[in-house]
Amino acid sequence: MASLLSYIDYSKPSLFVAAASILFNPTFWNLTARNEYRNKTLTKIFGGNPYYGCYALAVTIFSLGIFRDVLYERALRDQPTHPSLVGFPAKAAAVGLVASGNVLVLSSMWALGVTGTYLGDYFGILMDNMVTGFPFDVTGSPMYYGSTLSFLGTALWFGKPAGLVLTGLVLVVYQIALSFEDPFTAKIYAEREREQKAGKKSK
Repeated sequence: MASLLSYIDYSKPSLFVAAASILFNPTFWNLTARNEYRNKTLTKIFGGNPYYGCYALAVTIFSLGIFRDVLYERALRDQPTHPSLVGFPAKAAAVGLVASGNVLVLSSMWALGVTGTYLGDYFGILMDNMVTGFPFDVTGSPMYYGSTLSFLGTALWFGKPAGLVLTGLVLVVYQIALSFEDPFTAKIYAEREREQKAGKKSK
């Protein structure tokens, strides 16, 4: 591990720019979504239409993700390559990881749709039933773990120890995000269930 860390060039600003982007994105969408849940800011901006607000947030999150990935790749290109991460085994592992990550991400987006993927529940756009099929029968957070696998695969493809460290940061940030998102989402659906039960009793 010490050998790998010695191949990280901390003098390159691109490393810290990429790290900042990794930290920023989940922070941004969690704060924006919670504000939307409480104040309906985006819904109001789009004339009271929660779908338009959600679509706008989806485009923003997607664009920020692309920008983060560009910064990540640029940071890797600025970093030293480790000899043990060069060669067919590393490349093969990289392809497998990126492919697996993309399968998890894309299949979860297909299962959830745009509003399910991009925090529609904070806009009051709730799914009728919880999705339990693939990839949610593999992991409860396929978007996050799939993204992490793709980061790891990219780090191996370029043979960059700095990419391994940034991937670790991605995983930690996503775990923190989940610690906030999962309970809050559960709260939203619990409130709907209580309202539905109260409605049935009043009839």
